[in-house]
Amino acid sequence: MSRTGRDDRSLAELDQLVKAITAGASNDDEAHRAFREAFKDNVVVPCDGFVIGEPVSVIGFDYEGNERRGLTARCRREDGSGYVVAAADVVLPQRSGGARHVAAYRRWLGLDPFPPETTVPALGRRKHKVTAADLDLTRPLELVALSVKKNAAHCRLLGSDRVVTLRASRLWEVIPGEIVVVKPRKQWSYAGHPYLSGEIETTRLDVPILGLVPLRLADRGIWDPEEEYWGEEGEPIEEWAKPIIARGPRPEYEMEQVLPGEDKDDPSDDPITKSIDLKNAGDFVGADKILMEICKADLRCLDAHAHLGNFAFDRIPEEAIRHYEVGLRIGELSLGDGFEGVLPWGLIDNRPFLRCMQGFGLCLWRVGRFEEAERIFGKMLWINPSDNQGVRGLIGDVRARKAWTEDER
Repeated sequence: MSRTGRDDRSLAELDQLVKAITAGASNDDEAHRAFREAFKDNVVVPCDGFVIGEPVSVIGFDYEGNERRGLTARCRREDGSGYVVAAADVVLPQRSGGARHVAAYRRWLGLDPFPPETTVPALGRRKHKVTAADLDLTRPLELVALSVKKNAAHCRLLGSDRVVTLRASRLWEVIPGEIVVVKPRKQWSYAGHPYLSGEIETTRLDVPILGLVPLRLADRGIWDPEEEYWGEEGEPIEEWAKPIIARGPRPEYEMEQVLPGEDKDDPSDDPITKSIDLKNAGDFVGADKILMEICKADLRCLDAHAHLGNFAFDRIPEEAIRHYEVGLRIGELSLGDGFEGVLPWGLIDNRPFLRCMQGFGLCLWRVGRFEEAERIFGKMLWINPSDNQGVRGLIGDVRARKAWTEDER
């Protein structure tokens, strides 16, 4: 699987959808008409979409009998002007049913069903904006925090992809990925961007309702404990390792890593690296800003959450633990219940998730939540038995309820 999240299973599912849609078609004209009917039945319009990165409202899909042009989409820009484009050029929110049908249509045309712009949001990409009609100022509003600055937070209206800038007190209590319940006071627009002021009533973490697309897991074969190093010959096996060895071979996977702003031609030059360099140079504000921009582009960038946690770890562990947990819970969307596989550290795209787990476990230990820390460290050993992060040297102290010290980081 590529870092854009494509895998053979999704392509097979698309092929099944294409087959179902075109089952009764004897030529391309009839297939186009079948797709038009499938779009009519399964794609709710109007809906938000993008055309070459421009946010548009998709009004409807048509087919006028021109096989070379194919299906078309009627779109409306933010200024109200309308135009028509090829349906294959429309990008719909990845988690929507409409996106699946557009991907199937592109697949049938012989195009890449998942072009990069549909799976990897870019830094600075324009998004759909909240309108006055989207907000009911007579009752509390639920917003998803995407990025937080000193005096404002960039948010998404829960249940949609539409964004608004929130101005409120107590923003220092808000973490990207959390849901903010706001008692609204006023809504206005400035320079074409919507703003909302109000009082923050509560914040909470509830990742499953954020509507995020789970990061994909790529099958990397079978992990076999017989091939692992468990100590010198003749030495006793450590207690933590015995159930892992007894379980025997298990499938191993690599988790998709989302990194908006990454320069694929220069892997060493990415926004995470730039942020770390700024932090090491003493520019904590600049480092934090880069990570917040990444979260705003895509909350699924686990490394951004891990490093936001790292930045806060020494100063405010109560804040750090929330950053780590957001990344951990987003990653867990991919694992589901009863995950039995292995996520080796040696597969580099697993590392952001494992960093979030380690940071969360250390913070739990630091604040005295020993039972939870023990569970997290035990899970880390289970899914990464090679233990490149050194958890085996910590879990004994956690079980003994030994207080965390600076030396344990």
